[in-house]
Amino acid sequence: MTNQQILIKYWGYSSFRPAQEEIIDNVLAGKDTLALLPTGGGKSICFQVPALQKEGICIVVTPLIALMKDQVQQLKNRGIIAAAIYSGMNYHQIDIILDNCVFGDVKFLYVSPERLETELFQERLKRMNVNLLAVDEAHCISQWGYDFRPSYLTIADIRELVPEVPILALTATATPDVVVDIQEKLQFNEYNLIQRSFNRENLTYVVLQEEDKNRRLLELLSRNQGSSIIYVRSRKATKEVARFLIENKISAHFYHAGLTTELRDQRQQDWIQGKIRVMVSTNAFGMGIDKANVRSVIHLDIPDSIEAYFQEAGRAGRDQKQAYTFLLYHKTDINTLKYNHEQKFPEIKFILQAYNALGNYFQLAEGSGVDKSFEFVLTDFAKMYNLNPLSVYYSLKYLEKEGYLYLSDAVNRPSRVLVRMDRQDLYRFQVKYPKLGDFIDVLIRSYSALFTDFAVIDESSLANRLNASRLLIENTLKQLHKMDVLEYIPYSSRPQISLVGGRLSIKNMRINREDYESRKQISKKRMEAMANYVQSFSKCRNILLLEYFGEKDLRRCGRCDVCIGRNKIDLSQQEFDKVIEQVKPILKAQNCSLQELVFQIKNVDEERVIKVIRWLMDIDKISQFGDLLVWN
Repeated sequence: MTNQQILIKYWGYSSFRPAQEEIIDNVLAGKDTLALLPTGGGKSICFQVPALQKEGICIVVTPLIALMKDQVQQLKNRGIIAAAIYSGMNYHQIDIILDNCVFGDVKFLYVSPERLETELFQERLKRMNVNLLAVDEAHCISQWGYDFRPSYLTIADIRELVPEVPILALTATATPDVVVDIQEKLQFNEYNLIQRSFNRENLTYVVLQEEDKNRRLLELLSRNQGSSIIYVRSRKATKEVARFLIENKISAHFYHAGLTTELRDQRQQDWIQGKIRVMVSTNAFGMGIDKANVRSVIHLDIPDSIEAYFQEAGRAGRDQKQAYTFLLYHKTDINTLKYNHEQKFPEIKFILQAYNALGNYFQLAEGSGVDKSFEFVLTDFAKMYNLNPLSVYYSLKYLEKEGYLYLSDAVNRPSRVLVRMDRQDLYRFQVKYPKLGDFIDVLIRSYSALFTDFAVIDESSLANRLNASRLLIENTLKQLHKMDVLEYIPYSSRPQISLVGGRLSIKNMRINREDYESRKQISKKRMEAMANYVQSFSKCRNILLLEYFGEKDLRRCGRCDVCIGRNKIDLSQQEFDKVIEQVKPILKAQNCSLQELVFQIKNVDEERVIKVIRWLMDIDKISQFGDLLVWN
């Protein structure tokens, strides 16, 4: 089949989006390729279509468990066989999936980057007929990127095991430095970047300085009807803002990683299906969620970086219709942004203390815990050892970047069962234990393929069929597990943590002070870029964002808050810039009267200079005290 025939058959689309087919053709030609597409640009089709064109299996590396599960389910719904290996699975589960990838007809295998390092995976990979290695969120491989993960560096080693296989790296957020770094770290045969402009012509960016954010929030939602996402920084704020909206007759849910998986899934579905208009969330919401008709994204707190802001704002208007993204800030929010940056880097001594406490918490001897995942509730851990929860969180995230552990968010892990005995041994067991035998009969009739693969089961459904309590079903499955008849993995929705290589003695751990300070400086630069974006007043919002990602020769969008203000004073870009470039240094050096200031501006008509100064006063960049003008 041709690319287009595959697209029509499995996705029902008649044509590709810009850059998609060029990327696919490069992959089919065996070229290593970096695809830089904006959020909502259809990255997954860029590796799924060429993988379906070729014999063999596509390995997809991604750090996002929720995204893995979602894409595997979507592929299965389209009749494509896919599987995923992620934190929380036991050895037996992983072993079966890898066997199916070697001997079966699995077309896509999604794995976390940490999984690549294991001997079990590497040995099976050598026996797989791999046709493509796809690396999602590829910016994670670069220390210059905003979400660096050392485990991504293992991908280059994996390439040696499948030397003829092309690699497709994909990301929606990469600065020019990161673009180069990705290709170097993944050992591209030759540089090959295919980039679609980040410019979203249907998306309008607006930054508003506000004393009363709630009042303005109601006004924005009233003027901009339709589905919306509101981002806040804290879990407490999600609940408070949602309650405020509901009290004002706007349907809303709140969402954060601390909710149960069932509740998050239900709220997400309510919002996607339009039953709820507004989702108020921390940054835990949005990744991998495909809702095209979001009309507005509103930030009530300043994100940590341009990358994070651009990705979150980009969830608006994916249907290519007009959409808005609003960022509301108060002067004090800039100080909060700087404070939050400092919090992200606990002292190295504290980081090591948190790691040591973690080993004690799970009662692990040094060297134990290899290839094991543990349920982990951060608040319980912090309380037990009397540690600050936020400092613990950032310590664990730093240890994750150093490659010492892997921390996953809470995801829904349904109950699973695999029969260990062969059919003859199982028959003899049922004869010997008739009551358990009856239970096993119902189990086998209810779920297929129990002898070859783990099957997802529902204890409540079994309880109804057997006219028993759910507790009795769970206890019976646990009993059969202990008797080695079957393997039973009970339902879990808690976060998971894995200690890479098992527990280490902190005497043997090395956190390089130079690397620590370097990462802190990189993070500080991203934070300062975000602060500058928020406080900027003279340059089009769209241009500021696109220049950050390396785009050049750009025109004003004419729609953002800066452009709208600029349009009112009827000056050309050149005239406006000429006035700003002179006004700012003059007032920063010395306060002066309007007349004195206008007199010092060269090569621009006096009336036009006054228009710019009045506008700067309107947006609170210049204040007046008596006769003197002051730069804020």
